[in-house]
Amino acid sequence: MARGAYTHLNLGEVEDAAVANGFGHRWEARVARTALGAEQTGVSLFRIHPGRRSPFAHRHTTAEEVYVILAGDGLIKLDDEVLTVRRLDAIRVAAGVVRAFEAGPDGLELLAFGPHRSGDGEPVDDPWVNRAATGPFFRNRARVR
Repeated sequence: MARGAYTHLNLGEVEDAAVANGFGHRWEARVARTALGAEQTGVSLFRIHPGRRSPFAHRHTTAEEVYVILAGDGLIKLDDEVLTVRRLDAIRVAAGVVRAFEAGPDGLELLAFGPHRSGDGEPVDDPWVNRAATGPFFRNRARVR
């Protein structure tokens, strides 16, 4: 096989970008595209801490993404709709749809993957990510920080 034809790494060993960006109290974010040497595909491992929400909502202009829940359960917010997610659920999200996650009491571990298009993603101001967790496990909890 030609040199450079593949890359093998453990996602748990990819640097956690959440810490450097001030989000370590909410999640781990192991963004692996560069570490893999991938030119056209993005893949990330997220571990959202129990009772927390992703620190921001975002959308893509042209890229479709797929999320696969590896462990735990929780919620995904897609524009104005909130769905329950659990282990081995796969969620395809079309370009333009705003998305964010909430972890249940055991946390939420998921893979995100899709085509890499430089400058395609944008954060969206969505107050939902800063509200108290609202899933069935967290009805009476305090504000998420």
